[in-house]
Amino acid sequence: MTVAIILGAAVKPDGNASPTLRRRTLQAVKLFKSGAVTHVICCGGLGRFPPTEADVMRSICLAEGLPVAAIRLEDQSHSTLENLANTLPLLAELGAPEVVIVTDTYHKWRAAMTAQHLGIKARVSCPPMTGTAKHKVLKSWLREIPGLIYYWWRLRRSD
Repeated sequence: MTVAIILGAAVKPDGNASPTLRRRTLQAVKLFKSGAVTHVICCGGLGRFPPTEADVMRSICLAEGLPVAAIRLEDQSHSTLENLANTLPLLAELGAPEVVIVTDTYHKWRAAMTAQHLGIKARVSCPPMTGTAKHKVLKSWLREIPGLIYYWWRLRRSD
């Protein structure tokens, strides 16, 4: 059994998925439909706008034909660390399966570092950022640099 953990991203003011949230969720759907994963964990709590990120992901998964039984929700988190830490009980319920973390390329190192810190053996799957404006891609990479440094510091302090 292999489980995809979709890391959260913003919900738009109208309650729909941001491009990042949609891209990540559709990547997990693709993995499920190809048989690469058997279950999907949708991560993300209530951000600036309702509903929760996990609820929006679940709606996308259902609309794309995933069965209800294959979808789990982690709807309390507000960070990468919380996304992954809060999935630990769900992973235990599923028998500590193999894990694929679904996130964007610019975020994969922080996600992998956090998973390793929590004892989750995982690989990362990243969707292509096709159709995303170059300035938005650059902004994402630049924003990730301090996030990666902060997580490195924070996780080392908690060891």
